[in-house]
Amino acid sequence: MYKEQLQQMLAFFNGGTTRPYAFRRQHLQKLKQAILQYEDEISHALYTDLKKSKEEAFATEIGIALTEINFTLQNLRSWMQPQKAGTNLVNIPSSSKIYKDPWGVVLVIAPWNYPFQLLMNPLIAAIAGGNTVVLKPSELAPATAAVMEKICRQVFTPEHVLVVQGDGATVVPALMQSFRFNYVFYTGSIPVGKAIYRMAAENLVPVTLELGGKSACIVEADANLQVAANRIVLGKFTNVGQTCIAPDYVLVHQSVKQQLVDAFQQSIEKFYTTDASQSHDYGKIINEKRFDALVAYLQQGQVVYGGHHDKSKLYLSPTIIENVSLNAPLMSEEIFGPILPVLIFNTQEEALQIVRQNDNPLAFYLFTNNQQSEDFWMQNVSFGGGCINNAVWQFANHHLPFGGVGNSGLGAYHGKYSFDTFTRQKPVLKTPTWFDPVIKYPSFKGKLKLFKWLFK
Repeated sequence: MYKEQLQQMLAFFNGGTTRPYAFRRQHLQKLKQAILQYEDEISHALYTDLKKSKEEAFATEIGIALTEINFTLQNLRSWMQPQKAGTNLVNIPSSSKIYKDPWGVVLVIAPWNYPFQLLMNPLIAAIAGGNTVVLKPSELAPATAAVMEKICRQVFTPEHVLVVQGDGATVVPALMQSFRFNYVFYTGSIPVGKAIYRMAAENLVPVTLELGGKSACIVEADANLQVAANRIVLGKFTNVGQTCIAPDYVLVHQSVKQQLVDAFQQSIEKFYTTDASQSHDYGKIINEKRFDALVAYLQQGQVVYGGHHDKSKLYLSPTIIENVSLNAPLMSEEIFGPILPVLIFNTQEEALQIVRQNDNPLAFYLFTNNQQSEDFWMQNVSFGGGCINNAVWQFANHHLPFGGVGNSGLGAYHGKYSFDTFTRQKPVLKTPTWFDPVIKYPSFKGKLKLFKWLFK
């Protein structure tokens, strides 16, 4: 079904057109101008799909993509330069360099929760890396997918960038079974990520998997509770909790638990008013299937704030829930919605055991003013990335790699890390011909002592 188009993309790549700096830069600039040209359409599409305000659409999607393009344009020439490497004694007087080679034809599969920037950012990196790119936007955010296809058709030829629409469960296997991609970049759920990893393994295709998990948030007794509440509420309820790095649950020291819950309520009402359904800044659940799953979670604990819902509007209010069993699905499945379980702990070891029930979260957040507590948590929890006294903002720093570990993913991107992901290191040793020592050639008899010295 797609084989002929994909072969054309491979031929286009093999022709060398995508490799020069000028070509890459030109298309990044054209992509930037198209995003600016269609900014209003993108915002409207994001409102249609997820009820995002213009401000949220810019801050969490459009602005992040533009920042990524600008940073890439500023640095692309230097990133593309071969990197000098050291040369060992046995290879003197050779010189060594590492070239940044494009992978070839790459497949980028995006999710629905941040449908614009989680497709555009990998695209930016793939173009910067000199690849040809197949894009699979999420069918669950169709308005945004349509605008992105419109932009790509304006900026790129189909041999350079191809947008494939449709049901991911059908389209992605059809793509991967009809063609050997040189690289696959997937953002989404853990079960689908595993399925894509299996398909890629059939042909030894390298992958980046940006997944999720139960991102823990620890609030120690010495934390600034009001600041913690503000930052946790923002991180949790932005995009109605449909964020892979949102705090999934809070573990708070029992001595300050009620104060924190009270502060959560104050922050929620300050940000979204007492009726979030009327808030300019509060969106909707993506579809009825997700809505039903989230509402079912409400039965697994005691709702102490929120819990209001309206299926006709796909609305679920910001919700705080307590007395949740550690064995409940709410504490084993990624929530991906506006429900925040609050659990208590007395000792750090007790809290650590709870965190380790869902090892390797994509994100980890700690609120404390104690250096020893900070050291304890940083040394004892394996996570993709995180914050101390903040939540989710690590994602916005393109100087930091973004990615998971273990169940939460493989590989990383953002900024130069994105360029590194969409290129491969090609090491080259260059040896002059004016010096050709005979000791490197047979017969080697009697040269063992010399070899041991050279290889020390």
